[in-house]
Amino acid sequence: MSVEQEERAIRCLVAKVGLDGHDRGAHVIARAFRDAGFEVVYSGLHRAPEDIVQAAVQEDVDVLGISILSGAHNTLVPKVIDGLKEYDAFDDTLVLVGGIIPDDDEADLKELGVAEVFGPGTPMEETIEFIRSNVSERA
Repeated sequence: MSVEQEERAIRCLVAKVGLDGHDRGAHVIARAFRDAGFEVVYSGLHRAPEDIVQAAVQEDVDVLGISILSGAHNTLVPKVIDGLKEYDAFDDTLVLVGGIIPDDDEADLKELGVAEVFGPGTPMEETIEFIRSNVSERA
């Protein structure tokens, strides 16, 4: 890793996709990521998958954290991943999902390319360390 890469902050998009209106957790995560030295963009509520993809591509993020509590993860997350692939951004983006995700669905999401699923009560330090350990080296 070059000195420039070491000095560049990890860029994260914390995204609320679909009709999920519960954003308290997303705000807590965004604040913790900022406190950890990450550069954070927050999507706001009720974003379409296409909007999330556009924001991730335009902001050139290293990490896309999708916060979803609506139960629509099996519909919305694949659309986001497909969009990232369409823009050739998937390989450079660590995709994480946070929320209440059943175990069977967690396995399906990981099969699609989600790097990790974090449920309620996951220690923030665990999430931050996962990001630091898994974010791709980027030119």
